[in-house]
Amino acid sequence: MQQHHLEVKRTARYYTLGSLGEATKQVWFVLHGYGQLAQFFIKKFEAIAQDNTFVVAPEALSRFYLEGVSGRVGATWMTKEERPQEIDDYIFYLNQLYDSVLKGHDTSQFQINILGFSQGNATALRWLNDGHIRCDRFVIWAGFFGNGVADVIDPNKLSSIPTTLVYGTQDEFLTKIDLNQYVADIQSAIPHLKVITFDGKHTVDKNALLQIV
Repeated sequence: MQQHHLEVKRTARYYTLGSLGEATKQVWFVLHGYGQLAQFFIKKFEAIAQDNTFVVAPEALSRFYLEGVSGRVGATWMTKEERPQEIDDYIFYLNQLYDSVLKGHDTSQFQINILGFSQGNATALRWLNDGHIRCDRFVIWAGFFGNGVADVIDPNKLSSIPTTLVYGTQDEFLTKIDLNQYVADIQSAIPHLKVITFDGKHTVDKNALLQIV
């Protein structure tokens, strides 16, 4: 038996809040977590989508039923199966999205921010590591890196980018580990890391988000 690969056309979905124009000062690319859909995830950012802020939420290419074979649907950026190919695919997709959204706009007039939530963190950092995009600020929200940050990005590429780690002190996934060690491991790769916590679970908290913005 021989394994083969064939590149095919895919149709990706993304959502936006606000409008991109002359008044825009902030652009946010926000990447959802495992099992989420962009149309619901982007609603977490309605509090910051004002006249001068434009939010873009891409949706992962692979969707699945969250329970059984019907009902609610979620999306995932990747699995362990065909991992290198899935990484290549979503980086190509995100680069195309970035170029398409910003085409015709003077990017020197606004700040470009990248936020990853949960599984979206590894995706966003790999995307940044690719070198195609500009990022003026990066937010790691409830991200966990089992093999360290260096597994998904060369830490030197973050050295001049303000980077913030945000997590809830009641996060049902992070409370299973040593939170102090969790922060220390990320700070070892990103020494200038700013840390913000909130009293909450595995979610994007409105007040913490406004504190960042």
